[in-house]
Amino acid sequence: MTNTQKWALFLVRIALGWLFLYAGITKMLDPTWSAAGYIAGAKTLPELYAWLLRPDILPIVNILNVWGQTLIGTGLILGIFTNIAARFGALLMVLYYIPLLTFPFIGHGYIVDEHIIFALALILISTI
Repeated sequence: MTNTQKWALFLVRIALGWLFLYAGITKMLDPTWSAAGYIAGAKTLPELYAWLLRPDILPIVNILNVWGQTLIGTGLILGIFTNIAARFGALLMVLYYIPLLTFPFIGHGYIVDEHIIFALALILISTI
């Protein structure tokens, strides 16, 4: 890998890390934040997402979401546990993608949106 490629990969890792860290921290600082609104709008696999909305499950989902984003971002930025952080980040992006999907349309795209791009970039990071 050339130095230019290393720098490009480094910058992508830092940028994705910042996206995750910022998203996690802003949720952590907002006492009213909940994943319920996002999950309730699930168009694909509504049974799975309805299960995640159960009152005994939703608090766990909220904690995992906030801390998952924060720790994934921290790992990517600091370059520690990068492989694990990138893989969990890709998984999280797929979990965010699925409820928005009305195949083949996704929000403002056709099959591919930013969640897929982020997931693929994170998979790339995890392989290097």
